Amino acid sequence: MTKVDAEPYEFEFTLAKTALVMIDWQRDFVYPGGFGESLGNDTSKLLKAMGPAQKVLQQCRAAGMFVVHTREGHRADLTDLPRAKRERGNAPLRIGDMGSMGRLLVRGEYGHGIVDELAPIDGEPVIDKPGKGMFYATDSDTVLRMRGIEKLIFTGVTTEVCVQTSVREANDRGYDALVLEDCVGSYFPEFQEAALAMIKAQGGIFGWVSDSTRFLAALGTPGVMAAASR
Repeated sequence: MTKVDAEPYEFEFTLAKTALVMIDWQRDFVYPGGFGESLGNDTSKLLKAMGPAQKVLQQCRAAGMFVVHTREGHRADLTDLPRAKRERGNAPLRIGDMGSMGRLLVRGEYGHGIVDELAPIDGEPVIDKPGKGMFYATDSDTVLRMRGIEKLIFTGVTTEVCVQTSVREANDRGYDALVLEDCVGSYFPEFQEAALAMIKAQGGIFGWVSDSTRFLAALGTPGVMAAASR
C-alpha cells in the first residue's frame, strides 16, 4: 500500500487496483473554436492543467497503471441529446451546430476528439458519455470492475462540472477518488476552488485532493513498483 500526501488525509492505493481517469480532454473544451468557447469561455485557463496532466499520464503508463479516457458528446443524429441540454443558455452556437472544428460535441467530429498531447494509446479504453458524469449511460463501472479497480485518480475538465460529477458518481458506487488539483481545470477560478473544497470537505465526503508533485513522488516509491508485480 502506497500513501499520497493529500487532503483531508493521506490517500492510500495499490497500483493493481487503481486507475487513472482522464476526463474530457477534448478539443471542444480546451481549444478556441470549440464548444467551450461557444459558451463565451476563455479556453486558455484549461490549458494550464494540460502540462501536469501529461506528466501524470506518462508516469502512470510507465508504472503500468490502468488508464481510462472519457469524451462527452452525442450521436450525429442527436437522438441522445435532451432538448433541455441543447436549448439551455443563450449561446450563438449550440450542441450539434457547426463550429471551426466540426459540429460541436458530436461524436466523430474533430473537436470531439481528445487532444494529441493526451491521446489514448492501445489498451486504454475510451468511454463516450452523453452526460456530465462518466457513469451515466456508459459501461464505465463494468470496465473498472472487470479490472478489479477500487481507486481512481482524476485529471480533466472542467473541475466543477464533468470532473466533480464523475467523482460524486464514483463515490456512490464505492470507489475512492483522488483529484489532482493542478491536473484539473475550470474556466472560472472561483469554481475550481469551490469544487475542490466540496470534494475534500467533512473528512473527504466525496474524495481526496492532492497535486501532481505529491502524487508522482508517491508513484515513484519502491512500494508502488512492488505492488505492480503482485
